[in-house]
Formats: sequence, C-alpha cells, structure tokens
Amino acid sequence: MFEITGKVALITGASSGIGAAIASELLQAGAKGVSVVDINEGLGWEVSAELNKKFGNGRAVFIKTDVSNRRQLEDAFTKTVNVFNQLDIVVNNAAARGERNWEKNIAVNLTGIVTGTILAYEHFLPKYKSSEEGAIINIASMAALYSYPSTPVYSAAKMGVIGITRSLGAKQHYQRTKIKVIAVCPGYTSTNILQDIAAEDLLGDDYYKIQVDMMKLAPIAQPTTAVSRAVVEVIGIGASGSVWIADQNQSPYEVKVLCKRKSKL
Repeated sequence: MFEITGKVALITGASSGIGAAIASELLQAGAKGVSVVDINEGLGWEVSAELNKKFGNGRAVFIKTDVSNRRQLEDAFTKTVNVFNQLDIVVNNAAARGERNWEKNIAVNLTGIVTGTILAYEHFLPKYKSSEEGAIINIASMAALYSYPSTPVYSAAKMGVIGITRSLGAKQHYQRTKIKVIAVCPGYTSTNILQDIAAEDLLGDDYYKIQVDMMKLAPIAQPTTAVSRAVVEVIGIGASGSVWIADQNQSPYEVKVLCKRKSKL
C-alpha cells in the first residue's frame, strides 16, 4: 500500500477539471504539497490560491507550463523540487481536444504524457522520492480501450498512453526502481474537453453526428471528484503496469488490456 501522507505530487492540467480535483484530493489525503502545472495562468493561480486557503499556506504552488514543450515541462519538475525538496507522485493529466489539429492533439495527449513519464521515471523520482516507492499516474481514457469513431486521433493518443504505462510499468523496471506506473481511464466526465464540444473540434460533420449519438447513449457525465477519488485509491492499491477504469461513481476496477505473451524474461 502506497502511503500518500507526507508526499509531494506534481499534477499536469491541474488548473481545472480532473487535475484540480486530484490536487485537492491528494492534499485531503495528507499530501505535503502539490504543484499545479498548467498552461492556463489565470485558472492556475486561482486554483493554487484556493488550495492554500483550504489546506494551509505553502501546500500548493502554480507553475505555468505547456506540457508539449519539453523544456518547460522539465522546468516544472525542477521548480517543484526546489520548492518542496522532494517529489513522490506525478500525475500526467493534461489533455487537449481538436481532431483537425492532430499535431497539437498528439503533442499534448501523448507526447506530453510520454515526456512527463520519462522525466519522472528516469530523472526526478529516483533522486527526490522521500520513501522507497514512487508513483506515476497517467490519465488515459475509455477511448483507449474501446472504439471511439468520433475521435480517432484522441483515441490513438490515449492508446499510446496505455502502451508506455504498461511497458514502463513492467516488473523488470519496477524491480530496479520501485516506481510504479499506472493508467486510469475515466468514463464520460464533466470537463472542459467534453463540455461544449463542437463540429469544428472534430474531423467533419459526419464525426460530429457520431459524437452526438454517442453522447445520447452514454450515461450522464460523472463529476470530476469521482475520478479524483478513484485516482487516489489507485495510487494506494494499484500494481505497476496496471490499467484501471474509473466510471460513474463506481469503485475503480482493473482491466486486462492484452494477454501476456509467452516469454522466458
């Protein structure tokens, strides 16, 4: 069981939605501090101020960052350890919508998470974690597990998130680092990405019609707090390389994405 009390977390995309809820939930669970990493400066300062007011001054720091920019993201890690002198948990949560600008979509939804994962895994957590074990949580999506014909680019990016999570989360890596890497796949959630999605966000009118039909069939979007609670639970109990679904206020449950191939490794 991973103990959250006294730990420090870096959370990307934390100025609103799921990321902000995770920051609050971690502090509620006893985390020593969190860094709110986001490109939205106005909301970022607002969220960090609210967290400090609720949990105590100095518990949260805002760091303006474009996660698609490797140098900026690395600077965010450095600033976090400069403030808190430790780093134990990294939550790669930042996301973007926009199927037509697939370069930006991939840059944020996949490359940003790959960068955050590798920086955490190979550079910062080994040096700055305060106990034997560290944790990386990558926020994927149900679109990584099932067919989402309205958003093929987003789905492809999130499938990549599952790939790096399962590969770096393999026992061969965990045994040498004691850093567990876990993916959490939220269901439909009340975030900026889901709300007010328009035809121009997708590849065309046909894709938008599919999205509308899918939204009619899908359950009402769950609150961000449901996902944040699931993330905190999974940080504690999840095994490295595991993939979890957090959907409709249920307890998070693990899913088997692919069968293991036979190997002598």
